[in-house]
Amino acid sequence: MKSLKTRDIIALGFMTFALFLGAGNIIFPPLVGLSAGENLLGATTGFLLTGVGLPLLGVVALARVGGGLDQLTHPIGRIAGLVLATTIYLTIGPFFATPRTATVSFEMGIAPFVGNTSFALLVFSIVYFSLVLLLSLFPGKLMDLLGKIITPLLIAALLALGGMAVLAPVGGYSAASPDYSTQVAAFAQGFVQGYQTMDALASLVFGIVIVNAIKDAGISDARLQTRYAIYAGLIAALCLSLVYISLCYLGATSGELAQNTVTGVQILTAFVQHRFGSAGIWLIAAVILLACLTTGVGLVSACSSFFSQLTGFSYRSVALSLCIFSAAVANQGLAQLIEIAGPVLVALYPPAIALVALSLLQRWQQPPRVYIPVMLVALVFGLVDGAKALQWTSALPGWLDHLPGATLGLGWVTPVAAVVVCAGIADWLLARRQIPVRS
Repeated sequence: MKSLKTRDIIALGFMTFALFLGAGNIIFPPLVGLSAGENLLGATTGFLLTGVGLPLLGVVALARVGGGLDQLTHPIGRIAGLVLATTIYLTIGPFFATPRTATVSFEMGIAPFVGNTSFALLVFSIVYFSLVLLLSLFPGKLMDLLGKIITPLLIAALLALGGMAVLAPVGGYSAASPDYSTQVAAFAQGFVQGYQTMDALASLVFGIVIVNAIKDAGISDARLQTRYAIYAGLIAALCLSLVYISLCYLGATSGELAQNTVTGVQILTAFVQHRFGSAGIWLIAAVILLACLTTGVGLVSACSSFFSQLTGFSYRSVALSLCIFSAAVANQGLAQLIEIAGPVLVALYPPAIALVALSLLQRWQQPPRVYIPVMLVALVFGLVDGAKALQWTSALPGWLDHLPGATLGLGWVTPVAAVVVCAGIADWLLARRQIPVRS
């Protein structure tokens, strides 16, 4: 029975890390750190839970069922599962995450040299997605392309940036902003800001890419596939944690450079110019371009596989269509994408988190009896949070604001947990009634 060598497992882990490390992973941690300031510990802990913990659990959950989101959603029914999967793939793919990889890489890697103009963005997005398409056309080579070639270059650039942030900070901790005024508030804000990385949703998309990479390496045993996928998730989680901690620390100690900044892009640019001079622009450009490119390739590959199976069109034609559509969306600009994505993400995260948790906790006699009510409640409260993000609070009942954690954006946790417990007990009682009595 064939097994992977240690260097291949490391390459698989690096590939997984590269898939996750994209636009949001670079631009949001510095802003969280700047806002948290002296309450950095709470904010970073919350951010790591959603930015690292949830994606790792997602990889584990998908590895256990063979890597397919359709298998994970099977207990809620084919139609409901298909709707949820399609929504996640569209969100993490051509609607938001994939175009964002292009806009961030343009604003941080190209605009400083050519100017931030609409024409320059158009030309860059065409070149960028042409390269993404070229690399995506060979999904069987992803572990070699990303894990053994591109990712080591990315890690080297990140070591230079993160090492300088930790070893030579600009100053001390800045004062915390009002939303981060205590460690508890900072924790909640960090937790919710971690949504913007989209990594928990991405884990539900990348699971099949990781498992397919293992299969393409010649591993046919299902248990080994699961084991290697978990190893890859752990390696990626460790690397992501180091990146987030260093970038959050960078933001928290760069207050004097970022007094008028409103995005993580501006914070990073100010830091590298301060510490590395003109060479810093080249460093940050390399980090961003490599990070966004690897994530873009992974997203297009995963979405192409899903929609190819769903529609019957060839993988290559779907990949071409996704790249063209993503390029068009990317030309709306980074600020517009972030503004639109926010409400969608806070609406999707509760059911996505609930789905992963139910899969990992699964000891149910009849899974649909537990999955369906829990997912319905999670969806309802996710839509409530989405309405709040859109400032539609006048249409919502006032009692929602009195739920534990509601003011911190976590009001959905208690109702969903309560339904999990109640549905689990009901499933256990109904199962006992169905056990035949021996005479």
